Amino acid sequence: MPGPPSLDPRVPARPRRRSIASVNAESRDGIVPAAARITQTDDRQGGAAPAANYRTVALIVACAMFMENLDATVLATALPTMAHDFGVRAPEMSVALTAYLLALAIFIPASGSLADRLGARPVFRAAIALFMAGSIACGLAPSLPAMIAARFVQGTGGAMMIPVGRLVLLRSVAKRDMVSAMSWLVMPALVGPILGPPVGGFIVTYLDWRWIFWLNVPIGIAGILLVGRFIADVREPSAHPFDGRGFALSALALGCLLSAFELASRSGGRRIAAALIVVGGLVCLLYLAHARRTAHPILDLSLMRVPTFRVSVLAGSLTRITQGAQPFLLPLMMQLAFHLSAAQSGTMTVATALGSFGMKGLARRILRRFGFRSSLVVVGLLGTTSYAVCGLFRPDWPLPVMFGVLVVSGFLLSFQFTAYNTIAYDEIGKERMSAATSFYSTFQQLMLSLGICTGGAALHLSMMARGHALPEFADFSAAFWTVTAISLAAVVFNARLDPHAGDELSGR
Repeated sequence: MPGPPSLDPRVPARPRRRSIASVNAESRDGIVPAAARITQTDDRQGGAAPAANYRTVALIVACAMFMENLDATVLATALPTMAHDFGVRAPEMSVALTAYLLALAIFIPASGSLADRLGARPVFRAAIALFMAGSIACGLAPSLPAMIAARFVQGTGGAMMIPVGRLVLLRSVAKRDMVSAMSWLVMPALVGPILGPPVGGFIVTYLDWRWIFWLNVPIGIAGILLVGRFIADVREPSAHPFDGRGFALSALALGCLLSAFELASRSGGRRIAAALIVVGGLVCLLYLAHARRTAHPILDLSLMRVPTFRVSVLAGSLTRITQGAQPFLLPLMMQLAFHLSAAQSGTMTVATALGSFGMKGLARRILRRFGFRSSLVVVGLLGTTSYAVCGLFRPDWPLPVMFGVLVVSGFLLSFQFTAYNTIAYDEIGKERMSAATSFYSTFQQLMLSLGICTGGAALHLSMMARGHALPEFADFSAAFWTVTAISLAAVVFNARLDPHAGDELSGR
C-alpha cells in the first residue's frame, strides 16, 4: 500500500510502505532481498562488496566508532604527561581537545552530501584512513602546535566516521533487523568513554602516552580491509549540489558552540565561552534564514517535520545531557570524594559498559512486546531514576551495591539510545537518509558536549553556593540531579509518539 506523501514539498512522494514490506515478504518467499539486489547491480558495475550479514556490517561500523570514542577519553587522562613532554602547562593542552571538536563541527554536516556524491563505502573507508593518518601524526608530534594540527586531521576523519558509518548501516540492513543492528552500534558511544580512563591510566603508567595513538593503526588497517570486503558501495544516483554557503555558516556556528561548551566546563574559560555562545547563536540565526531560501541545505531543518525523527532528535538530545555528563562526573566523584585510586575508579565505571552489553540481546524483545512509545516512556523514567541514585552515593554504601546501580543505569541508557537511533529513521526515505544522518549526528555531538558543560557548571555553582574550595558529596549530588532532571523532560516527548510507531522495525 502506498505510504503518505512526503512532508517536505521539495521531495516527491514515494512508496515507503511498499519498499519496507517488500524486504520482509521477499525474504520469506525466497525472492532476492532488496540489499542483495543492490549488491548484484553494483557487482555488474564492478564496484561492490559481497552481501554481508547485518551483524558483520554493524560490528565493522561499531569498531570504527569505538576507536574514535575510546581515543577521545583516553587522551584526556594523558594530558598532564603530554604537557610535561612538550614543555607546556597542563591547561594549555586543552587546545588539543578543542582542535578535534572544531574539526567535528566543521565536517559532520558535510558528511552526508559527500556520501551521496562519492558513495558511502569509499567515504567511510577514507574516513578511517584519515583518522589513522591523524593518529600516526599525533604519535609522532614533537610539539604542541604539531599535536594540534594532527588532532584536527584526526577529527576530520572522525567527523566522517560518525554519520557515514551510521549511513552505511542504514543502507545495508533490512528494517526488520534494524533494532538488533543499532544495539551493536550504540555500544561504542557508551563503552568508549567508560573504558577510556582506565585504559589511559594503564598506558600512561606502564607504557608511553604515544601508544594511545599507535593502537589506532592496526584497528584502522583492519577496518579499511573489512569495509572493502563486506560493505556494498551504495550511493544516491542523483546527488544534490553542495551547499557551500550553508557549510560555511554551519561550520562557524557549530564550531563556536562546541568550543564554548568545552571551555565552559573548565575553570578560567567561561568568559570566552560566553562570547562564543553569543557569536554561535547569531550565526545560527543567519543559517536559519539561509536554510529557508535553499532547496537542499546542508543541515535540512525540514526533517523535523517528520514525527518520529523529531521525537528522536528532541528526546534523544535531552537524554544525551546525562550521557555526556556521566563520564565526567562519576570518575571525578570517585577520586575526589571517595578518594579511590584511578584504577579503582576505572573499575567502577566499567559497570556502565557491562550494563550496555547486557542490553544488546534484550532490546528487540522488549520493543517487540511493548512497542517504542511505551518502552521509551517507562525505561526513560527508570533510567533517569537510576542515574539520580548516583547522587546519593556515600562512603557507607557498599561498593558492590554502587557497582550494581551503575550496571542497571548502563543497561537502561543503552536501551534508550538503541530505540532512539532506530525510530529516528522509521519514516525517512532513502533519498533523505544521508541528510538525516548528518543532521542527527550533528545534534548528537552538540548535546554530548553540552552534557559535560551542564555537569561542570552545576558542580561549580553548587561549590560556590556552599563555599567549597573542592567538590564534596552534596555538590556531586546537585550536579547529578541537575542533569537527570533535564533528561527527565525527554519522557514528555516520548509520550507523543504514535502507539504504533516503529512496529515494523521491532516486528511487533
